[in-house]
Order: sequence, then C-alpha cells, then structure tokens
Amino acid sequence: MSFADNLKKLPGISHLAALNLLDENENIVASIENKAGSQGSLAVYNHLAQTYGSLNHEAAKKGIELFAEHGDDERANPGKHPNIARLMAIEKGAPALRVKHVFAV
Repeated sequence: MSFADNLKKLPGISHLAALNLLDENENIVASIENKAGSQGSLAVYNHLAQTYGSLNHEAAKKGIELFAEHGDDERANPGKHPNIARLMAIEKGAPALRVKHVFAV
C-alpha cells in the first residue's frame, strides 16, 4: 500500500497541535507540528504512540512500513525524511523515545 492509502486508515489528528519526542531524560529531542508538510508524519507518530506506548523497536519497524514508498526514498537519500530517519535509527538500536501529545486549543 502507498503512504496515502495508509494515512486514510490512521486516527485523525485535528485535536493535536504537535507531538514532542522525549529521550530517557525527558528532554525534547524533536517536535512534529500539525502543519502542512508534517501532518502525515504526525498521523503516523500519533498512531505509533497510541499503539505501542512509545517509539520503540517494534513501533519504528511498523512506522517505516506505514511510510511505504517514503521509506524507500529515505534509504536511497539518507536525511531527506528526518522523521523516517529517526525511526530507522531506533529500529537499528537507537534508544526508544517517549511521545508527549500537545493538544490544540
């Protein structure tokens, strides 16, 4: 399935302003905002957080699968898709990240 097809199956994100990704010391290492250009990543990461509780090895593996053709593009062009690159690093052994939801007001 394509990324667009996968997105149609994920929970909505209209209630979110952003997701903050936290390391083991509760430091924010990245944020994904609910804005054009990052809404697909926000939807995937939100789904992973709801399903797995954190961005661990299994979540990263599933996330890469959900990104579909964009995962292949990241492999061919490292760094082009930072949110996918982050999942690939976790899949390869980087520490898991905790996800903190920032709700829209």
